[in-house]
Amino acid sequence: MKRPRRLTLLTATVTLSLVPGVSAAASPTSSGPAAKVASAAAAEPFCYGEPSNPAVDISDLKTRFRQSNWMPTLQEMYRRRWPSGEKLAIAQVNDRYWTQFVDTRSFEAFAESMMVAIHEETHMWDLDPSRTTWNVHTAAWINATQQARTVPLHGGFPRREILPLISDRLSDSMDGIYLRDRQQGSYQLQGVLAELNAGLMGLPAATVVQEYIKGVGASNSRDIAATNLRYLLLYLRVAKDRYPAYWTKIKNEPKLRELVLIQFLRTAYWLDKSAPYTGKLGSPDADRITATNYAPANLAIIEEFTGATVRRDTDRHCTT
Repeated sequence: MKRPRRLTLLTATVTLSLVPGVSAAASPTSSGPAAKVASAAAAEPFCYGEPSNPAVDISDLKTRFRQSNWMPTLQEMYRRRWPSGEKLAIAQVNDRYWTQFVDTRSFEAFAESMMVAIHEETHMWDLDPSRTTWNVHTAAWINATQQARTVPLHGGFPRREILPLISDRLSDSMDGIYLRDRQQGSYQLQGVLAELNAGLMGLPAATVVQEYIKGVGASNSRDIAATNLRYLLLYLRVAKDRYPAYWTKIKNEPKLRELVLIQFLRTAYWLDKSAPYTGKLGSPDADRITATNYAPANLAIIEEFTGATVRRDTDRHCTT
């Protein structure tokens, strides 16, 4: 990364509404003041959910696909199957970097390139200077109807400091890029949250068109999501154990607490949706990393930080 506006994606393959009830449906309005959501989280169960319908026919789009109509195709494809992707594409339609990520050689290549393209365009939206001041406050495109804005960060510490808490090699390839690298390893909470959010857009982008993916261009989608959640949980643990003043600051930021809870539940939601496509969209290590994310120390930190109690059963995208 040569400028704070953009984070580097893995080179190897390269809006939520919180409402009471069993499933949180997308809403055109905000979930309400962050303080209210954060304080209510512990008492009122809710789940993450957003519209998607990967069974909707898009064969006509494949038939009509041309190199010249890739953007209208992208928007219509996601309008039918995953509105969050459509709305992001509309918001970013004029971004000049799309063509660096989108493969237009065939419809199958196009679908396969969506994980990277949506991941990177999420960075572009999130980290635009009109929305993000690096290490001060950040933004996050969550889904079609909600985006987090001006989420306080208070700086932080280099994310490489979480490395001693990783005792396995399950995320070793990403650890080398994001933690051991001199520049990437120096990024603070801003970098941790930005990579997680981009990963949580890239995963559904590939999941809803998985039947057209024939190669390996999206083969680490699930690993990216699971690993970046790992990094966030470990970052919070180090903050509490080694930087108590910083921990106190961020724990008293309702917007940040809400975003962290959303991302935890959202990761569970999309890892579950994409689970049938392990092999195509991720390695078996994604599930092994997820198991470590639900270790007692990690569950304890997410619950202490957010004030919510998360479920451990098959509905892990919910609180209790």
